[in-house]
Amino acid sequence: MTNTSPDAALVLLSGGQDSATCLAWALDRYAHVETLGFAYGQRHAVELTCRQPLRDGMAALGDWGSKLGPDHMIDLGQSLAAIGATAMTAEVEIRFNEDGLPNTFVPGRNIVFLTYAAALAYRRGLRRIVAGMCETDYSGYPDCRDDTIKALQVALSLGLDRRLVLETPLMWRDKAATWALAQRLGGNALVDLIMEHSHSCYLGDRTRRHAWGYGCGTCPACDLRAKGWGRWKTG
Repeated sequence: MTNTSPDAALVLLSGGQDSATCLAWALDRYAHVETLGFAYGQRHAVELTCRQPLRDGMAALGDWGSKLGPDHMIDLGQSLAAIGATAMTAEVEIRFNEDGLPNTFVPGRNIVFLTYAAALAYRRGLRRIVAGMCETDYSGYPDCRDDTIKALQVALSLGLDRRLVLETPLMWRDKAATWALAQRLGGNALVDLIMEHSHSCYLGDRTRRHAWGYGCGTCPACDLRAKGWGRWKTG
């Protein structure tokens, strides 16, 4: 694929609930969808093992299998961890820093991810990059903000001299609305797939099963996912 296609997309698929929902969203809209994952020394690297079961499960839903293209993985090694230890890349207690940001914030992570994604999209002829950043239910990460994504879209398009579109379908959805979106896109089969095979827990715990999936049940990511599930189920 050499010419940029407006009907093809690259989805950042981490293995988490949000990125899995974004993959379903893209498959529902575009004729050709590829996926990209990153290994960056994350503490919850178990999420990477969830990516293929999610892809396989979605390929079996409706006509999505015919739309699902290749998967790509970029190994960033310990580069992000080397810049500064965070609770996402080191065995430290999750807490808030003096600046008000949680120490799960990996400085520049999403900027790095989207830059690599744009380079890959350029090579693959993919115009759209879909990612799960969200301002509604998030931990205060500045690189998840809508303004950041819009600025990156301009910078990447200028830097590559090619019009790229960064799509964030969850930007204004909370976790309850994200579960509802999965239900609308793929029914109970998709909800069950995401519940069973996606991973959100920052501690990488897949030994404990809850109504909303696997996780420690106490970290900020588990708390968001559980509360969103509860609001959706009772709403």
